[in-house]
Amino acid sequence: MSAGEPKQPEQPHLPASRADHESAYALLQRGHELMRMRHHAQAAIVLERAARLEPGKGSILEALGRAFYNSGQHDRSRATFEMLLEVDPSAHYAHYALGQSFKQLGRPTEARTHLKLALALAPGSPLYRGALDRLGPPPAAE
Repeated sequence: MSAGEPKQPEQPHLPASRADHESAYALLQRGHELMRMRHHAQAAIVLERAARLEPGKGSILEALGRAFYNSGQHDRSRATFEMLLEVDPSAHYAHYALGQSFKQLGRPTEARTHLKLALALAPGSPLYRGALDRLGPPPAAE
C-alpha cells in the first residue's frame, strides 16, 4: 500500500472453518427469509451455496429440500431429503418430506414407506397421518 492510499479496515482473523460457518449461517438465514416471502426458487439458489460451504449440515439440507419441493423441483427435493436421511436417519420430517416428494414423482410405494416411517417416528403428528391417509390404501399387490 502506498502512502497516498486510504487504509483498509482490518478484517478479523478467523479460522477458515469459522468464517465458512458464518457465511453458511448468513446464507441459511437469507434462504429462510426468501422462503418466508414465497421465493422458493431463489431460496434454493442461496441454500445450495450454503450447502456447498457446509456439506452434510442437516438444517441446511432440510431448508434446501423444502425450497426445492416448494419450487416444484421434486426430484431435487427427493435427492436432498435422501442426503438428509443419510446424516440423520431418524429425522421424521425428512421421511415425511421424502414421502411427499415421491408422491409428486408418481412413486406411491416409496412415498408410503417414508410416510409410514415419519408417522412411526412421530406418532402424534396429524400432518404425517393426513399425508398417509390422503395417499390412500396400498394396491393389493403392494
